[in-house]
Amino acid sequence: MRYAFLALPLMTLMACEPAPEGEPVTRTRIDGQPGAASPSPSASATASGTTQVESACRSIIFEDTPLTHCLATPARHTIAMDLSPASGAPYRSLTAFSQGRNASTVAFAMNAGMFDDEGKPIGYFVEDGDRLQTLRTSDGEGNFHMKPNGVFFGTGETWEIRTTDDFLANVRDRPAFGTQSGPMLVIDGQLHPEFSRDGESRLIRNGVGVDERGRAHFVISNAPVSFGKLARFYRDELAVKNALYLDGNVSALWNPSTDRLDTGAPIGPILVVEKKEQPVE
Repeated sequence: MRYAFLALPLMTLMACEPAPEGEPVTRTRIDGQPGAASPSPSASATASGTTQVESACRSIIFEDTPLTHCLATPARHTIAMDLSPASGAPYRSLTAFSQGRNASTVAFAMNAGMFDDEGKPIGYFVEDGDRLQTLRTSDGEGNFHMKPNGVFFGTGETWEIRTTDDFLANVRDRPAFGTQSGPMLVIDGQLHPEFSRDGESRLIRNGVGVDERGRAHFVISNAPVSFGKLARFYRDELAVKNALYLDGNVSALWNPSTDRLDTGAPIGPILVVEKKEQPVE
């Protein structure tokens, strides 16, 4: 099983923040420190000659660390897990995954939990209602077993994050999608008890949190970040009471609206957020 991680170089490609038509998209600083806004990646021109980027993701800086925050809302998006093409081996990369998808329907996609040497999930995993891996409650080494760990799951427009023990005790119906990972970043509004404020272990990391409105917040760092800082971002800036770490070192994002397609070490399970067709007004 893969638990030991090596730090990656700084990711330079960053997603963008939505802005009104005709206005430039800017990188936002949210920690109260001064900082000049910088231009976003270029957008395509519209028929009127103005530019517009429709993206579920925005680039931000938190405590001097660049992050990308992607927001999925039940009214506008669906969430699903995807491990491999039909009757095939795991994709192992967002590049391979993207080749079989209609980019115009994808809001974004991201790696979705820890995996073995073949790219298969080591914890609970449900894809399209099929349980491909059972819930793992055993003790062990590595980030996955830094308890409490947890499960991100959902059906239809209801998305949740629960600790593994809570999930085992209270969830009776199999969800449409689910992935188990660890550690939890935030548990009922509190940071994981084993995190220091800004520990020495710093990697490119990503996670997911669900807020009180049922929206899912996906965050990937664009520079090495500690567990403590990533967890504080969820708690203090996003006001998320429960957030789950997805992985580190291999963390990657595909954001078709900005042509961001991260490459690097092989990944395992993938989550995809797709756009719902919006009614014509």
